[in-house]
Amino acid sequence: MNVRVVDYRAADAAAQFTRSLHETGFGVLVNHPIDQQLVEKIYADWLAFFNSPQKHDYAFSVEKQDGYFSPDISETAKGASLKDIKEYFHIYPWGRVPPSLADDARRYYDSANALARELLGWVQAHTPAAIAAQYSQPLSAMIEHSQQTLLRVLRYPPLRGDEPAGSLRAAAHGDINLLTILPAANEPGLQVQDKAGNWVDVPCDFGMLIINIGDMLQEASQGYYPSTQHRVVNPQGEAARNSRVSLPLFLHPRPEVVLSERHTAGSYLDERLRELGVKK
Repeated sequence: MNVRVVDYRAADAAAQFTRSLHETGFGVLVNHPIDQQLVEKIYADWLAFFNSPQKHDYAFSVEKQDGYFSPDISETAKGASLKDIKEYFHIYPWGRVPPSLADDARRYYDSANALARELLGWVQAHTPAAIAAQYSQPLSAMIEHSQQTLLRVLRYPPLRGDEPAGSLRAAAHGDINLLTILPAANEPGLQVQDKAGNWVDVPCDFGMLIINIGDMLQEASQGYYPSTQHRVVNPQGEAARNSRVSLPLFLHPRPEVVLSERHTAGSYLDERLRELGVKK
């Protein structure tokens, strides 16, 4: 599987990037406009937050799906039987954020969302005409004024050695949304499944930006852009003692946006949250 590493500033960046998305569901950008110093500061500040009792003051809301999700109520990937080994915090434009962390989180949210709009424009421009004609509206228009786009701050805690056999930091899954924007984490572990069923490490040098297709874009593009299964594997040896912090932005359309004859964005999201066990 050839997940391409593309220079954002290259003349053919859009073509190379969207080719990688079509072939693998993933693409990696370097020399992109996301502020790496801001990302590193967010990693450090939120790791301290996850190591503090303050996180329990923001217990997640079942109705709104914002706030802090403890390991006990973490997701169970679709088709899996064991919960992922992780805790996380959901940030929406309207949602709760600890005051000391809010400014950086909002700044990152805005910059990553702006880049995501541009990348959706790349995808739109390089979609075959017959498929693009089936989009209910331009892809970048689907997210205009969306209040659903989610910034998730993830912490995979150090492994204790007593985890259930077969459990992973993140079991194999596909994302729900249109695109996911992910700065390389502070520790490795992200893998993608190729067409033969083999697991392949995703290029993730610190400073790289990893983008992958979600189920909603797969649905809207009639499978032209595949939502590829991926996972985060457990580290071995000394690395098992380290936390892994990750900062995915899940780009969501407005709920009323039509993805296909079967689904709006709202109906699709509701169905998947129930499958994940985080919504009744």
